[in-house]
Amino acid sequence: MKKRFIDLRSDTVTAPTPAMREAMARAEVGDDVYGEDPTVNLLQETGARLLGKEDAIFMPSGTMGNQVAVKCHTQPGDEVVVEASSHIYNYELGAMSALSGVMPRPVPGKNGMMDPSALVNAVRPDIYYLSKTRLLALENTHNMAGGRCMPVELSRGLCATARELGLRCHLDGARIFNAAEALRVEAREIAEPFDSVMFCLSKGLSAPVGSLLAGSGDFIERARKYRKMFGGGMRQAGVLAAAGLVALEEVLPLLGDDHRRAREIAAAAAGNPRLEVDLDGVETNIFMVGVLPPLDARGLSEKLREKGVLASPISPTVIRFVTHKDIGDEDAVRVAEILADLN
Repeated sequence: MKKRFIDLRSDTVTAPTPAMREAMARAEVGDDVYGEDPTVNLLQETGARLLGKEDAIFMPSGTMGNQVAVKCHTQPGDEVVVEASSHIYNYELGAMSALSGVMPRPVPGKNGMMDPSALVNAVRPDIYYLSKTRLLALENTHNMAGGRCMPVELSRGLCATARELGLRCHLDGARIFNAAEALRVEAREIAEPFDSVMFCLSKGLSAPVGSLLAGSGDFIERARKYRKMFGGGMRQAGVLAAAGLVALEEVLPLLGDDHRRAREIAAAAAGNPRLEVDLDGVETNIFMVGVLPPLDARGLSEKLREKGVLASPISPTVIRFVTHKDIGDEDAVRVAEILADLN
């Protein structure tokens, strides 16, 4: 019999719910490249409405959504201001340079958040022989900051500063609904100051495939062109979109449970003198555990695997844990007990 692991490596490992599988089987479909798939169209309308934007477009992945946004907002030779530990800068294989011919300008932040004064200092003077700073790209929640949430006031301030400097603003909102849950606001409030927003259906929302990119009607028309150019034009994609609709209806309301379980596991880890956890920083479904000598992150992850728990070392001394809808209360209790007793 195959051993069951409690998989806390990522919220991308989730299986589709029975309702998703049923919806996929009975989805009404058409050719989405022609704009004729009714299920895709409904998902796009629903996503745009939730974010308070005019329109949205279904993407195969979050990376493609981010990169199509960069392409829409920039010209080759431009610069994009990013937080130094952000996903779009570190984990998308240099795609903004490879696909759009633009350069990232990384700005170190605290807990994944940059200061408005740092943004001002990062923008190039308007001199013809310097690259034009064209776009600000932020992330909320911030993956490598341990799922931290950018307060609405800060994102509004950064976007206002960016506009004063002539920049457009994009949000990598892969887990924007986790941020909304933690901040006790609607996702549209987080999305409001941004020209474009991407969110993933295949992370905490647990759909098998897909993300949405939202913005103005004109922006989405451009995005449709570049989605096709980047190889993301899909045909009878309603089979996938149907699962996304179920995710927004069925799984989105459960995100608070993921956050609660993350806090419970993190609190148990914090009680182990061999581990370090910033409990004040556990805001959503992601948290980081520091590993003290003589242990290291890789060795600890192997100990956890032996006990049936999977987690991701992200440095020699830090392991990332991510809760999701396939981690129940019994799983959380089990992981908490293991981390509390680990030596």
